[in-house]
Amino acid sequence: MFPEPGAAGREPVVVAPGAVHVPGWLPLARQRELVAVCRGWARGPVPIRHTTLPNGGVMSVQTVCVGWHWQPYKYTRTAGDVNGARVAEFPRWLVELGRAALAEAYGDPVAAAAYAPDTALVNFYDGDARMGMHQDKDERSAAPVVSLSIGDSCVFRFGNPERRGRPYTDVRLASGDLFVFGGESRFAYHGVPAVRPGTAVPGTGMRGGRLNITLRETGLTED
Repeated sequence: MFPEPGAAGREPVVVAPGAVHVPGWLPLARQRELVAVCRGWARGPVPIRHTTLPNGGVMSVQTVCVGWHWQPYKYTRTAGDVNGARVAEFPRWLVELGRAALAEAYGDPVAAAAYAPDTALVNFYDGDARMGMHQDKDERSAAPVVSLSIGDSCVFRFGNPERRGRPYTDVRLASGDLFVFGGESRFAYHGVPAVRPGTAVPGTGMRGGRLNITLRETGLTED
């Protein structure tokens, strides 16, 4: 469904060892296709929701999962915290998209061919949504995380593996941008302190807000 995207709009930028920003990687047509697919996932079988944290707090970002269902701080096949349904299957074309992303970011198509993402966390940010500094460490695999942005741009704060605070780098992620972090940066703290409403390029199919698709290898084989 999704052949390998074309060349990126600009050259990859190394933000930290193993962390690479590729501006303008997704062509506009691919962005529209992904928006349409994500709308389908948002309707179910497990609908998009604001995740409730163990301390009772509710995330401002809305999330829908594919392949494995994420809830703080574990993965399951069914969404016991939502409606008990099994999440949508992880499609083969999304594996191929993840491999193409790694090949683009790291320039190593041979290594990228071994990448086997099996879950996607699809996050929707309205103009007021934020994501605090956190590590992606609920996976049993240390394979890279592939992040795709569509819609309004955001400030993406990319830090270090030791602490939530400085040093960190603020990166502007715009519609169509790719960000990959693995290797030394796989467990770096990162977050989204701000979304910039009204900054989306026309023609994505978004009706405001930012869509972020993150692909990961869970390292899991069963619940």
